[in-house]
Amino acid sequence: MQQILHSKILGKGFPLLILHGFLGLGDNWISLGRKFSANFEVHNIDLRNHGRSFHDDEMDLEIMCRDILNYCEFHGLESINIIGHSMGGKIAMHLAVHHPKLISKLVVVDIAPKEYTRKHDFLLEALQAVDFSKHKTRNEVERVLSQFIDNESYRRFLLKNVYWKTPYKLAFRFNLPVFVENYGNIIETLPPYSQFYGATLFLKGALSDYILETDFPLIEAHFPNMQIEVIPMTSHWLHAEKPAIFYRIVIEFLL
Repeated sequence: MQQILHSKILGKGFPLLILHGFLGLGDNWISLGRKFSANFEVHNIDLRNHGRSFHDDEMDLEIMCRDILNYCEFHGLESINIIGHSMGGKIAMHLAVHHPKLISKLVVVDIAPKEYTRKHDFLLEALQAVDFSKHKTRNEVERVLSQFIDNESYRRFLLKNVYWKTPYKLAFRFNLPVFVENYGNIIETLPPYSQFYGATLFLKGALSDYILETDFPLIEAHFPNMQIEVIPMTSHWLHAEKPAIFYRIVIEFLL
């Protein structure tokens, strides 16, 4: 039986799909989703092995693109706008170059169409140190994470995935063993010479190193009809740090 990604659907109008990043979930985007829902039917999606979506042992960009295609077919979506952050941006780019007729406008948030080093290994190491048979409260989980992660924002981001699996035991919503096994599959580059000619907006955090100026020619090679906007004083989580500026830039592009 085909499994369909979990989502929260807000508003009415032309469909706008929002794809979160690695270790995230659709609820990370709920405030912006509500704002976009004034003009669009917003689909805030939990990607496979994240949030409330299904867990599966397979995980790579091609499979995750197929999940989006299945989701669109299930909901009768023949043309969409799409916003993807980080890993979600990787999925959105792959979807656009392989299924261009589906995508009306593409927004890629702080990720480039290149292969990345293993930036998240320290997060995976921290998460694997959590033992829910011993660590019974959220404060205890945070204390474990703090031994590996100095950045409080990172810890809060990860703690959003901690929930009460039973009345007495916490757990992670995401599928950590599969992330550890398949992490290399979601940091790959786009296929050479693949292109999407539709309207494309790349957003970069000024303080982030996920998109470098040296990446601009590669971005343009894959997405000839692209524009790049840099949001000042923001890191990789630019949409959370400057939501008003982010919303203004994106809504002007989409409308």
